[in-house]
Amino acid sequence: MKKLVFLIFLYSCFCIAQENTGQKQQSSKAATIDVNYFSGNIARHNDDILHLITGDPEGVIVSYNRKTFGNDDWSQFYNYPDYGVSLSYQDLKNEFLGKNVALYAHYNFYFFKRNLMLRIGQGLAYTSNPYDKVDNFRNIAFGSRLMSSTYLMLNYKKENLFKRFGVQAGLSLIHYSNANVKAPNTSINTLAFNVGVNYNLDDTSLIEYQKNEVTQNFKEPIKFNIVLRGGVNESDAIGSGQYGFTVLSAYADKRFSRKSAVQLGAEVFFSNFLKEWIRFRSIAFPNGEVKGDEDYKRVGVFVGHELFINKLSVITQLGYYVYYPVDFEGQTYIRVGMKRYFGKKWFAALTLKSHAAKAEAVEFGVGIRL
Repeated sequence: MKKLVFLIFLYSCFCIAQENTGQKQQSSKAATIDVNYFSGNIARHNDDILHLITGDPEGVIVSYNRKTFGNDDWSQFYNYPDYGVSLSYQDLKNEFLGKNVALYAHYNFYFFKRNLMLRIGQGLAYTSNPYDKVDNFRNIAFGSRLMSSTYLMLNYKKENLFKRFGVQAGLSLIHYSNANVKAPNTSINTLAFNVGVNYNLDDTSLIEYQKNEVTQNFKEPIKFNIVLRGGVNESDAIGSGQYGFTVLSAYADKRFSRKSAVQLGAEVFFSNFLKEWIRFRSIAFPNGEVKGDEDYKRVGVFVGHELFINKLSVITQLGYYVYYPVDFEGQTYIRVGMKRYFGKKWFAALTLKSHAAKAEAVEFGVGIRL
């Protein structure tokens, strides 16, 4: 589990770091730091966690940001975003949940004359008090000490109000989960108000945003993709064990702009944890709907969207099982995640597959686009 979550974070950092390649010297020196205090509430997304909501979580997020100025072939399409790393500390105000520390790679996107900032961060978190069947059996949110974490921050931001100091304030959403790599895993979402200060490490007053002449009408013919994904996960039955899985996907995509492509495809799931879950349900509930001889394989079809950011892209897919021999968490599923291209054809992928808000697996994948 520790190796898995560590790889998630390294992948995020690697995807962010690659954006620095090829930038000019003047823009590579333009950096800022910001410190935000936040306080809020744990969202009641599941009635099973009511006993874990006993206070108002609070914490602090410290971030380092690198600016872009268009000295590349992608940043001006996204209004010159920042990229960087964040370190957070959160007291969840509950004796069973404890405290969390997290490290993220993030992007900052700007709107309304750069006064509104949307930050998207992905990384790993360490919790001080995970589930233990003897000492902490009430913590059904965190089944492992190390987890993945995502946070969103929407802020009104003003820089250089007093010399190089500025202020920012807004809302943050912080999510912790191990994506069912180990049970239990109901996860925790914190919705909070944040306020903070920012500081420019460099004088950027003389640096101008570049506006390169580029072709806006960018299109590609239909491309065909084959992806092999895999990983380990566990069913919701605590102690049932972790099992490997494999997913083979094939889909066509059509890129109709520099930013976007649409997808249509099919895939087959070989989920060994489901084989164990079928056996467990048939024994534990002998008069139930699961008889024990059901097929553990599933076949799905899906539609999706891909958002291209230089060599990195973000994918979102909505799928439906057309072969569904046993009912497990519903017949529709969602996949979200990142791809990193190596050359024009090959790519690596890190994705999360879930049924609505209930995660099933973190998927590591490799594929080719022909």
